[in-house]
Amino acid sequence: MSTQVISTMSRPMSTPFLVFSWLCRIVAAVILLQTLFFKFTAAPESVYIFTKLGTFIHTYIPFASISTVEVSGRIGSGIMELIAAVLLLTPRFVWAGAVLAMAATSGAIASHLTFLGIEVQGDKGLLFVLAIAVFVTSAIALFLHRIQVPVIGREF
Repeated sequence: MSTQVISTMSRPMSTPFLVFSWLCRIVAAVILLQTLFFKFTAAPESVYIFTKLGTFIHTYIPFASISTVEVSGRIGSGIMELIAAVLLLTPRFVWAGAVLAMAATSGAIASHLTFLGIEVQGDKGLLFVLAIAVFVTSAIALFLHRIQVPVIGREF
């Protein structure tokens, strides 16, 4: 088995690591992209989740409109996830896509652990597991491409 070396911003990456990197990035991007349909078409599950988010926020910030939080949160997170997926699949910007994907899914994970619950509308925890999968695969991609991070990348 040959170990072809491919350079990723001055740090060589052997073929097995490069394949593993692509696998992690593709898994995260596919999960992020498949949720866009539900967010952008106002699927009942997405509306339910972001309405609960709006209700939660309204509890602490009474002047926040639940419907405004639902629409802007749903569309805003969808746009954020779309950008993250595209960046994850762009070799030069893997680090940015990974950071953005981790930020987006951190919010989802925190929501599940606080006000949504692990299981949402009988999904048996699928959305929670998908959020964890995106977070973990993005974290691995960030670690593998840490040298690309501007300013601090060389220190890792």
